[in-house]
Amino acid sequence: MNFFEHQDRARRKTHHLILLLILAAFTLIAITTLLFAAFVYFGQEQNSVNASTTTPSIWQGIIHALSFETFLWIALSVSSVVFIGSLFRFFQLRAGGQAIAEALGGHLLSGNTQDADERKILNVVEEMAIASGTSVPPVFLIEDDAINAFAAGYHPQDAVIGITRGCIHALSRDELQGVIAHEFSHIYHGDMRINMRLIALLHGILVIGLIGEFLMRSASNRSIRRSSKDNSPAALLALGLGLLVIGYSGIFFGNLIKAAVSRQREFLADASAVQFTRNPDGIAGALKKIGGSSSGSQLQNEHAAEFSHMYFGQGVKSFFNLMATHPPLEDRIKRIIPNWDGEFTQMSNIRSKTSFGESGAMGFSAGESTADEAPINAAIDVDATLNQIAQPSQPQIEYARERIAEIPPYLKAATQEPFSARGIIFGLLLDRHRELRQQQLALLSEHLSPADVNGLTHIVTSTADVDASLRLPLIELCLSALKQLSADQQNTFMNCVHLLIRADNKVSLMEWAIYRIVLHNTRPHTQQIRKHNLRDLQNECQLLLSLLAYAGAASETEANAAFSQAAAILNFPELELLPRNQIKLPLADTALEQLNLIKPLQKPQILKAMSQCILHDGKVSTIEAEVFRAIADSLDCPIPPLIPRMNQ
Repeated sequence: MNFFEHQDRARRKTHHLILLLILAAFTLIAITTLLFAAFVYFGQEQNSVNASTTTPSIWQGIIHALSFETFLWIALSVSSVVFIGSLFRFFQLRAGGQAIAEALGGHLLSGNTQDADERKILNVVEEMAIASGTSVPPVFLIEDDAINAFAAGYHPQDAVIGITRGCIHALSRDELQGVIAHEFSHIYHGDMRINMRLIALLHGILVIGLIGEFLMRSASNRSIRRSSKDNSPAALLALGLGLLVIGYSGIFFGNLIKAAVSRQREFLADASAVQFTRNPDGIAGALKKIGGSSSGSQLQNEHAAEFSHMYFGQGVKSFFNLMATHPPLEDRIKRIIPNWDGEFTQMSNIRSKTSFGESGAMGFSAGESTADEAPINAAIDVDATLNQIAQPSQPQIEYARERIAEIPPYLKAATQEPFSARGIIFGLLLDRHRELRQQQLALLSEHLSPADVNGLTHIVTSTADVDASLRLPLIELCLSALKQLSADQQNTFMNCVHLLIRADNKVSLMEWAIYRIVLHNTRPHTQQIRKHNLRDLQNECQLLLSLLAYAGAASETEANAAFSQAAAILNFPELELLPRNQIKLPLADTALEQLNLIKPLQKPQILKAMSQCILHDGKVSTIEAEVFRAIADSLDCPIPPLIPRMNQ
């Protein structure tokens, strides 16, 4: 199953899951409404003055105790409580993965940390992200001895990785790589969104039980002060107990659903991690150490149970298998290593050490060429690349490691802080021509404070001269820090980006690609329904294919040939290459927004057409690779780096 099939399956499973939980909620609402009716009925029976009146059956009495309109009002009130409870939790978590990490006591790891273990996990996450062709997610450290980790967020753009101190201490680099690959699988296969919705829906059901607890406490307080003839505390206690039982019964069955869904996704994520790293011993070793550790994977946090379905390992105790959110460790290990001998790795308390030099930074050679004319060989398997979306190969991980090692250490450090990360992006947008570069720097001086200008000048000018092959890795490393800018800082930053791009009154494809990647990964995202059909968006396809055809063509004839080949893949033979003067980049922005709403299983077709468009002339320039990455990124399809087939 590839990335797009996973996305489609996750979308359908989300719909089924939400429907199932909504049906469960309505069942609880109906039971709660009957409970109120019973409460009214028995109250009426107790206060009845006509003892000779024929008493109907209890069931008939409950049914007739309230009018139909009253039943509807009670049902509406209970529904509103559940809905408001879910909505309240949803808004609490609207910050995405960061809200989950902070609720579990996590703190954001600084990219400039001098702690060897923290540096180790940051290096692994960076390599995985660049190998996947996506932004580097923030990493939150939880001070807990358990061996555990999680990925949380609504979208890949707001995803975070959370990891325990015990996990970093106990695991080797290969084992950490397996754990992080497992979490990346959750990010890109749509699991995180299901997890976040589960939390909100279950909280809405829990509110019924919380109201029951409140009523029981109120009844206890009133019983102390009541007169001997006042039976209201007993009635209030009974009502509260009923609501408590109903609410927590709903949570019980909701957790059963949550656990069943979670267990299957864990097997899929384990398999993806093995495919990602090509090293089954890595993730299997991590699972063996969980089994052999006295701390295991159980987290010591009051919110651990609420987020139990999000962890790498079983985060809370489960008294029977149906409530376990994760399969048994033995089953997971045997699926990865069928001939496993059944022995766990016994853990000692010796803290593992990591060489700070693991980042591999080798310094910067100012004499290296920054020209874009060094193309990638055409021996690239497009189908294999598309199948590796969210599951890059080991050569791509090695490629990411090599690119990170080529980044000068001071620039690598600059990507980790919001202030200096802005300077990296500004530097990538500086023109090669001296006069225009001076003009761009003057524009920055007009819109930034003198202190900002002085602090950023060295970073900006140094970044402007890096090799073109390092542009995408630098952007990907910066995105995590840029997300930490406040709303006002974001506006100022993006205004400066616009100024630098428009300084020469035109927008190059390289500038547009950088702008698209930064914008898509730093702006807030809303949930959108992906229901458009590709055939209804032929004009948008025509515009983007024309843009790509001109990007790598030396002549109009070559552009026409590239466009025709791409249009044939889409089965749109009636489309023609647009004239250059009709290709407006703002229109390309709009086209991408529309194409991002097509059904997941249709996205491979448009991506394959675009990739064939840039490969038509037998080479892929750095500009073409950047534009292709920007387009794929805007379609929420993380494209791994394009590397020659002979290296794969």
